[in-house]
Formats: sequence, C-alpha cells, structure tokens
Amino acid sequence: MTGPQYNWTLTVFFFTYAAFEVPSNLLLKRLRPSIWLPTIMVAWGTVMTLMGIVTNYHGLLVARLFLGVTEAGLYPGVAYYITMWYCRHEAQWRQALFFSAASIAGAFSGLVAYGIAHMNGVAGLRGWSLSLTSQKGILTVLVACAAYFVLYDFPETASFLTTEERAFVVYRLKYQGQVADEHVHVAQADEFAWKYVRAAFLDWQIWVNVIVYWGIVCPLYGISLFLPTIIKELGYTSSTAQLLTVPIYITASILAVATAWTSDRAGKRSPFIFGYMCILAIGFVMCISSTKPGVIYAGVFIAACSIYPAFPGNVTWLSNNMAGSSKRAAGMAIQIGVGNLAGAMASNFYRAKDAPRYRLGHALELGFTGAGLVACAFLVVNYRRINAKRERQMAEGMHSGYTPEELSSLGDRALTYRYAL
Repeated sequence: MTGPQYNWTLTVFFFTYAAFEVPSNLLLKRLRPSIWLPTIMVAWGTVMTLMGIVTNYHGLLVARLFLGVTEAGLYPGVAYYITMWYCRHEAQWRQALFFSAASIAGAFSGLVAYGIAHMNGVAGLRGWSLSLTSQKGILTVLVACAAYFVLYDFPETASFLTTEERAFVVYRLKYQGQVADEHVHVAQADEFAWKYVRAAFLDWQIWVNVIVYWGIVCPLYGISLFLPTIIKELGYTSSTAQLLTVPIYITASILAVATAWTSDRAGKRSPFIFGYMCILAIGFVMCISSTKPGVIYAGVFIAACSIYPAFPGNVTWLSNNMAGSSKRAAGMAIQIGVGNLAGAMASNFYRAKDAPRYRLGHALELGFTGAGLVACAFLVVNYRRINAKRERQMAEGMHSGYTPEELSSLGDRALTYRYAL
C-alpha cells in the first residue's frame, strides 16, 4: 500500500468505532455484561482473523470498518462496568489495571512481531497475516469464550458475595458523592430513563472532558500506531525498532498503575492528569527541537510514559462526576466515543513524506496536548466554583425544599452532590 492508503485504513476504523459506543453502553445493562462483553470480543476476534486473509487494499478497508463496529463497545463497556462495582475513590486503580493491559500488550506485540517477522511462509501465509489470524484473532475468540463463564454481572446478583455483602456494596455505590445530612439521604438513580441519556448529551462537563481526552488520546494513537515507524526512521532496522518499543510500554504500564494507586489514596484526579500532560508536552518539544536519534527516542519515551497514567485518570475523573448509572453509562460512552475521533485525526499526523523527524506530527500532538491542559484547568476552576456555591446553599438550607426522590433524579446537579477534583 501507499502511505496515504495505510493512513486511510487506520482512519476509517474510528468512524464506526465512535458511532457505536453509546448504543453499546446502553445495551450493556439490559443484555448483562457477562453476555454482551464476551460477545463483542468473539465478533471482534472473528473480524480480526478474517482481516488476516485479505488480499487487497479495499478488502482491508472494509475489514477495518467492521472492526470498528465490533470493537466499539469493549473499552467504554469495561470502563463503565468497573464503576458498577467500585466507588469513585477506588476506581482509577482498577481502570489503570485494565488499561495497563493495553500497555503490556503493546510490549508483547513488539516481541511477537519481532518473532513473526522471521516466520514468512509458514502455512503459506505472510508474517503480518499470521500475527492477525493467530495472535490477535483466534486467541481473542478463545479468551472471549472463557469470559462467558467467569464474568459476573452486578454486585446485587454476585454469587460469591453473601446477602449482607451484596447489600453493603449496593448501598455504598448508591450514596457516593453525596454530602452527609442526618435528615436527607440521597441515593443515586439506577433505573433507566431516556431523560438521563439526554442529560448526558447536554452536560457541559462531558464536552469539556472530551477536549482533555483529545489532549491525551491524540498522542496515544499517534504513538501507538506509528511508534515502530518513528523509531525505524531514526536509523534502526524494523526488528530492532519493534524491540525498542518494549521498554517504553513496560515503563508506561508500571507508572499507570502506581499513579492510579496514589490518586485513589489522595482522592484527587486533576493534579495527576495536569502534571502528566505537562510532561507529555515536554516529550514532544524534545522530539521537535532535536535532530539526534537518542534525544528523539527519549522524547517519545517520556511522552508515552506520560500518556498511560493520564488516560485512566481522565476517564475515571469524568465517571466520578456523573451520578446515576444511566447517565454515567451514556456520558462515558460519549467521552470515549467522541474522544476516539482523535484517533481518526492522529492516523494522519505522521506522513511518510515527513520522515525521519515527523516534526508536523509531533507539533500537532503538542497542540492537542496544550488544548487539553487549558480544558483541564477550566474544569478544575468550575468544579471548585460549583462546589463552593452548593456549600453556601446547603448552609442556607436550600436543599430542604427538595424531597430525596427529587434530589436523586437531579443526580450530579443536586445541591447535595460534590464534584471530585
């Protein structure tokens, strides 16, 4: 394929991927996680297996469109599933454990790709075809089939918990984020209603969070899709470039989990997100300003190791600030769905004609990171302002004019709710 054709096969995936994320999350509770998530994996693994036997550009383009449809619900579904089990001060560590699996997969993909590069001709297939059919296709289907039998649905139906434990888990999830009042006990609304979905689409914080998400995800996709190419153009062979991706992903994974643990203990999200995005910007400045391969590799290393701790923090931060399971399901899917359109943009940042320095690509990533930093600061200022206003209104007794049911239906807009910072 030509360079533009390769970029298009990367880009079209994100159109269907973004379009199907909200419907998938709305189906998750109705169809049960233990059914829906493994089914998505089976479908996605099947498409990936078939993608390994395409013979031309147009076949690959169509396969990538279908891959976006089938894979769309997995990450937002799992991210939402975690919030159905853990309170908001516990969620980021679990989100990071799941997301760091992508980082570890990136490391192992580099090693496997190095080995498969030397297997051309096995079973009459090229090395890339073997990678898609066996490593990314058939193995995914096998893991998905096992997931049907080991994945639990909801705390209230979990057979490994006692009756008292189930009641305790459900209680703490319902009342998280509320300011205690001996006369008012506000539970989060768990029933599905289209008004909560509509509220998610109209919520300002989701759309500002999308900009923060773009500031992290544009670099994430840019690096994950083009990292071996960027390293190869620094003068290394293809095999060595694959191996040099391994330490980047391993370090990023360790940092993601360690940062998430610290963030949960501190009960803060924004300082870690903002701090890592600043470091991310420094990494791209190094890539733009230097001509030395070692410095550029260090810049990419620093950038990647900042992305992986920031990403689960951003997803967790928004989930922490949406009350009501239906609104949270829709809101997280909007954030991840619209946010992943950044992948369609990032797929075209690194052009073959810009090799070996890719200054335009690095500069565009830096621009998105800067916009994300501004949006992050905007969220912090407004969350503090709203929390302070609600404190004053509570002190004046304004919440006493609402019934617990009315406060529950208001969700995170209730006077008793406090945004996490």
